[in-house]
Amino acid sequence: MSSVYINSASCISVQDTLNENILQNLSPESSVQMLKAIEPNYKEFIPPAMIRRMSKTVKMSSVASNYALQEAGITQPDAIIVGTGMGCSQDSEKFLKNVIDNNEEFLTPTFFIQSTHNTVSGQIALALQCHAYNFTYVNTSSSLEFSLLDAQLQIKDGEAENILVGSTDEQTGRTMELYCLHNIIKKEKDLPADYLHSTTDGVIWGEGASFFVVGKNKTETSYAKLTGILIINTLELNETQDFIQDFLKKNNLSDRDIDAVILGFSGAATSDVYYTEAMNIFPASALLYYKHLSGEFNTASGFSTFLACHILKEQQIPEVMMINGNTKSEVKNILLYNHLAGHDHSLVLLERV
Repeated sequence: MSSVYINSASCISVQDTLNENILQNLSPESSVQMLKAIEPNYKEFIPPAMIRRMSKTVKMSSVASNYALQEAGITQPDAIIVGTGMGCSQDSEKFLKNVIDNNEEFLTPTFFIQSTHNTVSGQIALALQCHAYNFTYVNTSSSLEFSLLDAQLQIKDGEAENILVGSTDEQTGRTMELYCLHNIIKKEKDLPADYLHSTTDGVIWGEGASFFVVGKNKTETSYAKLTGILIINTLELNETQDFIQDFLKKNNLSDRDIDAVILGFSGAATSDVYYTEAMNIFPASALLYYKHLSGEFNTASGFSTFLACHILKEQQIPEVMMINGNTKSEVKNILLYNHLAGHDHSLVLLERV
């Protein structure tokens, strides 16, 4: 069984993650209900005629995937796998609005065609003229993890050597209104959010796209070794520590082997207790959090995976991410733990190359 490496990492997020010195320029935000992604100049990457027909998530993904492929020196991946929680919700809303406005008559199919979740992977494949395996995972907060697991299995089985793996989600007006009505998004009176010691529910919502080239061979651009992935749909609070320790044991590691743990604290008091429970396993590790930098959304773990790759490569931990005072002279193993509102728990283990 061959090893699996992350050979490039690209991200469009609410931080300026397309530029250099990413770890030094992270800026937290806790006083608004929704965070918007910093978008590049799309005209540099996409023909203007196509930009008009693309939703935000397709545009972000097209650019992020382009950066990832360029960094890895790959022109044709052996597969394209994308994870998304909400898909192209902008075009879904446009289509549904057309249905209502036109009394279900004389509808143009364009918005419907572009509203499907696999539009992103399809558009990337069209741009690359790539006819290889093309798949989209829609598993709420574990969509990226399922995508990485698929890529890992294909590489280990010898079915592929270089796979483009990505995650993407966008904000849309009506969906955000519904999230506010359903108290998924924090009320204005509960802002600024306290991510680590919150006493209120609701989150600050973000968006973004993260893409990686996962490969069979270690290269000059390699960030990390993808050691292990574990996903579970539901988990009782008292099972959290066993869930993590069993995963470490399966990978022949103990809690002392984990140099840094990146936890998905979102500021939602009810569900953040899982992360508090997990912290107790790692008294000697550097404990980190990240959603004060990205916001919460279905594929926010793409942002944390991107940061973890840079921490392993650059061997430095940004102070803005630290929960405790544990610092490490060398970061060899990073564990990422994420869930969304207490469901779809995932563990990803990355190792320094």
